[in-house]
Amino acid sequence: MLEESFRLFKITLRPLAPFITPCQESDLECLKNSAQNAIPILAAGIPDFKIASMDPMHMEQVKTSQAGLEMDFRNTSVTGLKNCKVLNLKRASSRTYLDLKCSVNMVGDYTLGGKLLIMPIEGNGKYTIKIRDIIVKIMFQVGEKTEKDQQYWIVKNWKHSSEVLKGVHFQFNNLFSGNRQLSDAVHQFANENWRDIFQEVAPPIVKAIVAQILEETIKLFDSVPISELVLE
Repeated sequence: MLEESFRLFKITLRPLAPFITPCQESDLECLKNSAQNAIPILAAGIPDFKIASMDPMHMEQVKTSQAGLEMDFRNTSVTGLKNCKVLNLKRASSRTYLDLKCSVNMVGDYTLGGKLLIMPIEGNGKYTIKIRDIIVKIMFQVGEKTEKDQQYWIVKNWKHSSEVLKGVHFQFNNLFSGNRQLSDAVHQFANENWRDIFQEVAPPIVKAIVAQILEETIKLFDSVPISELVLE
């Protein structure tokens, strides 16, 4: 009893992550508020935990091919993640479910070739994608490891889904080698049919963003013991 009281006293006196409020698993409001308070701090990066900045977030390359469209996005800067809102956070045994609502801007270099739904598209240059109110649902499963008599979380696997509520705006500079007429036609089609185009173009980028968020979160789990993250 005395040993447990001393351990709790040490945590209260000098927590490794003072921006996190340890919560009971059943206290959903506490979990949600604690996560919300942590977002802007994590997004800014925490050098002591080797957590890189997530606002802006830098992605070197996302390259993929699907439905007849070759896509290569490079040197992408993502902004807006520090303003994400936590809609829901719950823990069920080893699984954690996190629902976020975010608005983000992505700027970088692109190369596209093939068909965008029914329209031919070809170009390379600078691109901007603005997403307004995207709901991202993340589930990750954790295990535990022991280091120096402390228990830490490890992420075993994860999955996500996403849906945009308000809209997406696409801008690809230098489409068709600068042909204004063809470029305007593609942009009009893409921005009028943003929901379908989002499903065609954006999922690999969204997945890369979620993967990087989890990669940085894992660094937090590696640095802060479970006893400072949750109340048993």
